[in-house]
Order: sequence, then C-alpha cells, then structure tokens
Amino acid sequence: MKSESICRVRYGCAVGAMHSAVAIPGTIPIADCGPGCADKQYAGLVFYNGFQGSGYGGGASLPSVNSTEKEVVFGGNERLRELIQASLKVMKADLFVVTTGCISDIVGDDVESVVGEFQARGAPVVYAETGGFKGNNFIGHEAIAKAIVDQHVGDYAGPRDEGLVNVWTELPYQNTFWRGDLQEIKRILEGIGLRVNILFGHGSGGVEEWKTIPRAGFNLVLHSWLGLSIAEHLREKYGQPYLHVPMIPIGSIETGGFLRKVAAYAKTDPERAEAFIREEERDYYRYLEEFSEFYAEYFFGVPSKLAVVSDSAYAAAITNFASNQLGLIPVKIIATEDPPEEHREGIRGLFRGISPDIPEVQFIEDGFVIEEEIRNSPRRPAIIFGTTWERDVAKEIRAGIVEVSFPASYEVVLSRGYVGYRGALSLIEKIFTATISASA
Repeated sequence: MKSESICRVRYGCAVGAMHSAVAIPGTIPIADCGPGCADKQYAGLVFYNGFQGSGYGGGASLPSVNSTEKEVVFGGNERLRELIQASLKVMKADLFVVTTGCISDIVGDDVESVVGEFQARGAPVVYAETGGFKGNNFIGHEAIAKAIVDQHVGDYAGPRDEGLVNVWTELPYQNTFWRGDLQEIKRILEGIGLRVNILFGHGSGGVEEWKTIPRAGFNLVLHSWLGLSIAEHLREKYGQPYLHVPMIPIGSIETGGFLRKVAAYAKTDPERAEAFIREEERDYYRYLEEFSEFYAEYFFGVPSKLAVVSDSAYAAAITNFASNQLGLIPVKIIATEDPPEEHREGIRGLFRGISPDIPEVQFIEDGFVIEEEIRNSPRRPAIIFGTTWERDVAKEIRAGIVEVSFPASYEVVLSRGYVGYRGALSLIEKIFTATISASA
C-alpha cells in the first residue's frame, strides 16, 4: 500500500499564516484553534527558522482559544467571543486578526457572526478562514491579506497616487530572510523615485499603511506566484492594475533590470532611475573587485556544481544569481512549497528562462525524497542551497551547505537579506564562507 505521508515538510499549515498578521506592525492574531496549533507553528516557522523572534503579538503573547472537547462537541462561538472581548480589553493593538484552525472550521463555528458583532461596535477585528485542510501557510497568507482589505480597509473611490506602489512578495517568517529582503526591496524602489507600501516588517507603517492600499497607483507582485490572487482581488475591488515580476532580483544584473522594468511601468523619471542604478553598481563592483583577490587565490577550492532546495521564488532567484552572475552550474533544483497546479507551468518557464542548460525544476514536498534525489544525482553538487534538513546529506557527499530556506536552524537572522545589491554581497560572503568551512 502506497503511503501518503510526507516526511520533513518545508511549510506550515494555513493557520501558520497567523505570522503574516504578526509581521504587520501593531497587529495581533487571535488563534481560533487547538492548544498545540499556534505553539507548533511558532516553533517551526519562527524559532527554529533563523531564531527570528516572535515580534509584538506573536509567540507566547498570542491569544488562543485553545479548543478542547467541549468546543468540539458544543461549538466554540462563546469561547471565541470571550477571548476577543478579553483581548480587546487587555492587549493594545491597531488590529486583531482571528485565524481559524481545523477544529472551528470542521465543526462549523460561526466565526463570521461572532467577529461581526465586534465589527458592528467599531472594534478593529477581522477574521480569515485558515483551517489546515485548506492548504499551507502560503494559501493562508493570501486569505489573511484579502480579509484585512475587505473587512478593515474597505471600499474606496477616491483619487489614486501614481507614485505609490503596494508590494506583494516573500512570505513573512516562512522566508528566513524576509525582513532584510523587504527592507532592501523598499530601499531600491524608493531609489528610483517611488513611494512604497512594503506592508510587512520593520519598514512598514503598519495598519495605517494598509489603509492606503486603495490609493496606490499599482500593485507589484514580486514572486513566482504568491500575491497574484491578492493583486487580482485588488484589481476587481479597486480597479488597480498590477505588474508581475516573477524573478526576485539578486545581484547587479538582475536588480538593474528589475528597476528599469518597474520604472518604465510606473513612468517614473528614467534619468533618476539610471542615476540610482549607476551609483549602486559602482559600490557593488568595488566590493567585488576586492573580493576577486580571494577568488583568484582559492579558485581551486571554489565549487562548480550546486543544488537548490527552497520555495520556487527563492530557488529561482538563487539559481539565476549563482548561474548567471557567479558562473556556477546547477545540477538539481527542487521547489518545496507545493505551489498551486495552475502556476506550475509558469514556474517551469521561469527556470527555463534562466538558461537552457539547467535541469528541470522538480516539485517535491517529502524531505526523504529530496535527500534521495540529491544523494543519487549523477552530477553531485559541491554546494547545497537548502535547509537544515540537507545538512546530513551534505556531510555524506562532502558538499558545502548554505541554509537559505525553512527550516534554517543553524542560522541566527536579524536583518540579513539576500535580495538586491546589498543582499547579493551578503550571499556571496555566505557562499564562500561555507566553501572554506567545508574544506577545513
């Protein structure tokens, strides 16, 4: 009998997207789920994934219904009502986001009605159906974003600010380096003259920034697929156009091309964009010039073949950078986040566009299968861009490892990112530090 179990899965369940709410400054999620759900999602996605920290309203401070047999048998509406009321009384937040788990969704609790009671009184509370059987935390993330837009931001028919852009990109906390990446994305977009709603992380203005979403001139989806349904929803709701850039930029070549594409779409001053790109490239290549001394000295120990194990967007960005800007040869590419079927051909095309010589991307969720694919590859990688769970096979085949994806339990991450100009330099440092360490 064939097993349908998955070993060492690389994502959380839909309710794990409660951390998307945590990532919005001043926002606290209320978990309408069992007593272990919120804790396990925190331990996996936040703690043992770069030890990122729980933020203002996450971790141990996150309110939870902690559903028991009583709520299963008699329903949890009253318990949820009590929890929302208590949270509003004792916790300070600009917005509370109720995220449902499997129990409340399966037994049919009327969460919409309970939350509606508080909304009718003007309380800043919204809800999203995020039961684990609905999908993973990527799907839950989109559900939460739409819920905030529909239930809190609301309708809008006013003027549009053409110089303002809403950015939809990496999944907070799931991507270990999301905070640094979002800061760099905001920095470089502002560098070409745009005002940026980054929406999540320390660079976000929190709930007040979310309220300006309808006023933006357009939405930017910077991901292979995540955020597309949000952008479609905003187009239907507000008539906002969107630009989809599936390749997250790492390094000078890709970042310059990305900025020119966005500048042309937004009709910003091309001279300002080019001046910013020149300045960034000048600094970027100065660092690389100094790095070249190391590269020339240690050329015999520099890896030539690599494997990438990550979500499709980050896997594509790293493969593109390593292949086209560092001259490394990808021999195995595995996307781990189980992207929706309707997006898979587009993802395959994204990788094919990097180079005709790279292998076809594989969509694999099972950690045991991933390990076997790497171990049995006829062209063994000298370095693996992956997760903590690839450390054993990396040791076995004597490869270096750079943890770039969930879970990353041997990385402590504060503000580091790998996107853009500055992120690429950090990634180069990490790659060749791992190379030296592997040969020690």
